[in-house]
Amino acid sequence: MAGIWVEPLGLLQGRDAAVAMAADLALPLAGGPAAFSLVRLIGPGAPDAPVALADVPEDWQPRVIALTKQPPTFAGLPAGRPLVMGIVNVTPDSFSDGGRHLDARAAIAAGHAMLEAGADLLDIGGESTRPGADPVTAEEEQRRVIPVIRELAKAATVSADTRNAATMRAALDAGAEVINDVSALRHDPEAVRVLAAAECGVILMHMLGDDPRTMQDDIRYADVALDVAEFLAERVAWAEAQGIVRTRIALDPGIGFGKRLPENLALIQRLPLLLGLGCPVLLGASRKRFVGEISGVAEAPRRMAGSLGAAIAGARRGAAILRVHDVAETVQALAVLAACEAGAVADVDAETEGE
Repeated sequence: MAGIWVEPLGLLQGRDAAVAMAADLALPLAGGPAAFSLVRLIGPGAPDAPVALADVPEDWQPRVIALTKQPPTFAGLPAGRPLVMGIVNVTPDSFSDGGRHLDARAAIAAGHAMLEAGADLLDIGGESTRPGADPVTAEEEQRRVIPVIRELAKAATVSADTRNAATMRAALDAGAEVINDVSALRHDPEAVRVLAAAECGVILMHMLGDDPRTMQDDIRYADVALDVAEFLAERVAWAEAQGIVRTRIALDPGIGFGKRLPENLALIQRLPLLLGLGCPVLLGASRKRFVGEISGVAEAPRRMAGSLGAAIAGARRGAAILRVHDVAETVQALAVLAACEAGAVADVDAETEGE
């Protein structure tokens, strides 16, 4: 950890957030509705204890204000609420649904069902990147996903989950509008040139090392949240230098990619730290191993309820995109969360009207 960071603390939701912001005791987190009332200043000369907003030194204030800004619109999709990204794995060996959608017709049907259930976009992948997974050739990856992308892109915004430049190019030609690279453009040197020449959205993810086969072998962090934030900041700066503008980039802390239960929980708890980078944050926690470890559910397809808990935790901490297997249930949970918080804000507005 070498940079200067401001970490939002004292997070408030619903009525508490509205009351505190009305009294100038809190600021909106990434445009709201959540708010933060304290910050932790990280860097040379920073105090050890959290700081109230009124006591933030002047030279740190621009970084505090950056945390209040709503992230830019991503891939032309709606802003101001968490987007739901449905997962379509066209693979035989993905950890949760491997083999279910290996046939193109089954994958296309699954994608349409997710759209009917309320998905905002679909993430289509042809190579499993679960821990220990073997890579597939770009040719095989394209054989699996391109027919699916071509068809589903007629109905929705499609993301191609790939590390390979050749597949990126083919996916964009087939209609994909987003490229989701778990290696953050480290796997294939040609990838950044493909994406710099495109107008697509780009998702950069943190993974420990650059190989899913070994990412769980030697897990060590000084401070996982800061280490991940530093990595993503560096990748954004590098991508910008190569011609990919920041407004096209979203960031994923990489839950489960070189992390164990404590690291995964720390990343979700401290997700707001990433908001200072000015990019939408994607959280992909659906059905992952840490959900099973917490809940005692060994079978990944039975982890839907636990996954909803992680999704709501992410949404309350500023996640702009939730990558999920269980679209209908996630959409329903987010709708109830939004209604509850909107009702609380309406109560505060009614109480303060005329004051």
